Amino acid sequence: MDQSINYSANLSDPIFEKITKVATVLGLETYVIGGFVRDLLLDRGEAKDIDIVTVGDGIVLAEAVAKTLDNVTKVQVFKTYGTAMIKTASTEIEFVGARSESYSEDSRNPEVASGSLEDDQNRRDFTINALAISLNEATFGQLLDPFNGVEDLKAKIIRTPLDPDITYSDDPLRMMRAIRFATQLNFIIEEKSLAAIKKNNERIQIITKERIVVELNKILSSSKPSIGLKLLESTGLLQYILPELVALKGVEDIQGQSHKDNFFHTLEVVDNIAKTTGNVWLRWAALLHDIGKAPTKRFDKKVGWTFHGHEFLGGKMVYKLFKRLKMPLNDKMKLVQKLVQMSSRPIVIAEENTTDSAVRRLVFDAGEDIENLMLLCEADITTKNPAKFRKYHNNFKRVRAKIAEVEARDQVRNFQPPVSGELIMKTFAMKPSREIGLIKDAIKEAILEGDIPNDFDAAYQFMLHKGETLGLQRTEL
Repeated sequence: MDQSINYSANLSDPIFEKITKVATVLGLETYVIGGFVRDLLLDRGEAKDIDIVTVGDGIVLAEAVAKTLDNVTKVQVFKTYGTAMIKTASTEIEFVGARSESYSEDSRNPEVASGSLEDDQNRRDFTINALAISLNEATFGQLLDPFNGVEDLKAKIIRTPLDPDITYSDDPLRMMRAIRFATQLNFIIEEKSLAAIKKNNERIQIITKERIVVELNKILSSSKPSIGLKLLESTGLLQYILPELVALKGVEDIQGQSHKDNFFHTLEVVDNIAKTTGNVWLRWAALLHDIGKAPTKRFDKKVGWTFHGHEFLGGKMVYKLFKRLKMPLNDKMKLVQKLVQMSSRPIVIAEENTTDSAVRRLVFDAGEDIENLMLLCEADITTKNPAKFRKYHNNFKRVRAKIAEVEARDQVRNFQPPVSGELIMKTFAMKPSREIGLIKDAIKEAILEGDIPNDFDAAYQFMLHKGETLGLQRTEL
């Protein structure tokens, strides 16, 4: 990475040439800036987001460029922010006029004024995001690096262009972004910057929950989320965002008996599941699977530390947490909640002599999420003892084999009763009543217990017998 190198060869996408031609006609000084340049110098592959800054009107430039492009009929204009976006088949290109910014203490929304390229680079969050490459005809491909961002890329350092105390106080979301970039890139946040985050951590409270969650999801979606989660905790940000996790931190010892640090155990579980799935909601399930342990922790003189019912309570806490963070209270939340509530079920089965009935009930309750549940439970193995590690994984292999066997034979996943409520009413000449529910529940229990096979004939005969025990009279056919 050498800023004396001309990077015109790296701007091979025809869009850059078109932007240059249009900007030249309009007499606008124009640059590609930010994440595209950073990722180009890091050789992170082709970027899907391109940020263009022009010393002038970015919306005018965007609308003029759009007219030169095929299959682009609409420019998204955000007048409040002075930006415009063009979406092509492969990229999103955002145009903005160069600007300077000033902030008030109670908001991260700045007062904006037109400015120079230098002003615009000064307002950028980090030196590695202030890098710009010229799209002007005379200097096309020239790198502009006023804050030694290239050196910080080489040293793998996150640093702010200006005083970090002012940078983070002005826009506290930048604290989350610093940690997110450190996580995604495996970079180090330099000391002054890290100290400034700790000093300003309480200002994260002025940021909307939605913006915080966007950054959280990006941290959780990284290859090793624990990097960011540890930084969130050590800087004091986590206590304002996910206090339920902070409550898990620490080890308590009574009468020589202690428990593991459930916070750091949780981070290991999240890293483990990140190796097997990119599904951010499964990573959320891993992050929250033990949050019920802090409020349920008790010491029993006979058995030591207990966390009875932590899964059930944890599931209830998931809903409250999602609601507080203004996250979607939809099927995604229900998946996380379900996995948290069921997180110990396969573990219990793995430790016992597994019965077909126990496996049937597990598959019945988990439904289509049985594989996700198994991934979570396998990620929950964090022992450092090689023998125990092999033992636990082998136990889960047996559970998986048993699940496949029982499912192939009994088909209880997404169970539908072989006998419908309508048939029960017709058979016994009944109207909707409590007895119908009793019969349907009895059929389900008989199938799950293995007393009858999961087929119509067996269920029908069982229905007739159950009806008799309830004193119901079968209609004459």
